[in-house]
Amino acid sequence: MVPHLITALTGPINELEQRILDSMPAIERWFRLEWMEHTPPFYSSVDIRNAGFKLAPVDTNLYPGGWNNLTPEMLPLAVQSAMAAIEKICPEAKNLLVIPENHTRNTFYLSNLAQLKRIFHMAGLNVRIGSINPEIKEPTSVALPGGGSVLLEPVVRSKRRLGLKDFDPCTILLNNDLSSGTPGILEDIHEQYLLPPLHAGWSVRRKSNHFKSYEEVAKRFGKMLGIDPWLINPMFNHCGQVDFDQGTGMECLTTNVEALLAKIRRKYKEYGINEKPFVVVKADNGTYGMGIMTVRDAKDIDALGRKSRNKMSVIKGGQEVSDVIIQEGVLTNERINDAVAEPVVYMMDRYVVGGFYRVHAERGTDENLNAPGASFVPLAFAESTRLPQPGEKPGASAPNRFYMYGVIGRLAMLAASYELEATDPDAEIYD
Repeated sequence: MVPHLITALTGPINELEQRILDSMPAIERWFRLEWMEHTPPFYSSVDIRNAGFKLAPVDTNLYPGGWNNLTPEMLPLAVQSAMAAIEKICPEAKNLLVIPENHTRNTFYLSNLAQLKRIFHMAGLNVRIGSINPEIKEPTSVALPGGGSVLLEPVVRSKRRLGLKDFDPCTILLNNDLSSGTPGILEDIHEQYLLPPLHAGWSVRRKSNHFKSYEEVAKRFGKMLGIDPWLINPMFNHCGQVDFDQGTGMECLTTNVEALLAKIRRKYKEYGINEKPFVVVKADNGTYGMGIMTVRDAKDIDALGRKSRNKMSVIKGGQEVSDVIIQEGVLTNERINDAVAEPVVYMMDRYVVGGFYRVHAERGTDENLNAPGASFVPLAFAESTRLPQPGEKPGASAPNRFYMYGVIGRLAMLAASYELEATDPDAEIYD
C-alpha cells in the first residue's frame, strides 16, 4: 500500500528526492567509505517523519522490537544481512542466545522474538531465547496470536559465560534495551560476543548525544549533496535537572522551548512554510513512546496540569525523568486511508532490510504516533528500497520514496555508530 502525501507544499521534498536519485552513485560511495571507518550497530530501527517540506529521523532504536511487522517478502534480505553481520563478528558462530525484554505477557513482543529467531535460524545458527526475568524459573512456552509458540528459558551464569542449562552460545543478542539499568548478570562477560554492547542500552545512551552525532552526519551529507542540512535534520536543545513531579527546572525548559520555537520560525519564514511550529519534549533516554509531549507555545509549560506532569515524570520500568531533549517537531503529512502515518525503517548491519508504517487514526499530524491504538502497515520496502526508478516524476514513485527513507535511516544508523564510539567505555583514548 502506497501512502499518499496530503500536503500541497511538496516542493522541497520533491527537490530532495530528485537530488538524492540523481546523486545515488555518490551517496552509495559515501556510505561505503563511512563503513570502512565506522562499525554499524548490529541492528537498528529509525522512526522517520515526512512533512512534505522536510524529511527527518525523530528516534533511533538500537534494540528494535517489531520484527514481526516485516512481511515474508522482506525476510530473505534480513537473513542475508544477518549472515553478513554475524560473519564479521564471529564467523565460526554456531549458537546464538537471544535475551529478550521481560514482557512475558506481551504476545506481540513475543511474536517479534519468534521472527528474530526465524531470521537467525535461516542465517545458519542454533537459536534459543534466554530470559533474565526472575519469574522465569523453568522453560516456559507461550502461545502466539498467529499460531506457533515461543519457548523462554531461564539463563544460567557461570564465572565468565552466559548460557542455558544445556546450551553454550558464542554470541549473545540483546533484544532488551536496558531501560531499568544494566543487570549484573550481563556484566563482565569476557569470552562471548554481546551484541549490541551494554553502552548501547538506555542506562547509558542519551537521545541528545545521538542527535548531536546526527547533526554532524547531516551537515557532511548535506555538503556532499549541496542541500541545506535542515531539510533532513531536526534541531534540538537539551535540559538536565528537570523534575516534573515537583515542578522544578521548568524555567530551563521554558527558555529552551522558546529559543527552539524561534529558530524553527526563522526556518519556516526562509522556506515560506505556513505551518505553526511546535517542539516535542521527551525523556532523554528510554523508549516505548513514554514521557513525550507536544508543545506549541512556551506558555504551555507553565500551564502543565498535574496529570500531564505525572505522565512526563516516569518512563518504562518506572524510571524517573530528569533529563529531557527538546526536539524540533516534524509534521507527518502522510496518510494511509485517512489515518496519520509515519515510516519506520529496519536495518541490520549496514543494510536496510524493510520497514512498515506506524498508523494512528486518533492522533494529529504533530503528535507522537507510538502510542496505544497504533497499527502497522507493511511498506513495499522489500523489492524497492535498493531499486529506485530514476526518471520517474518526484513524489510519484513508491520505490523512490522508500529509497529516500532508506538513505535517511542509514544516516541515523551512521550517527548511532558515531555515538557508540564516543560512549564506548573500553575505547582507547589517544592524546
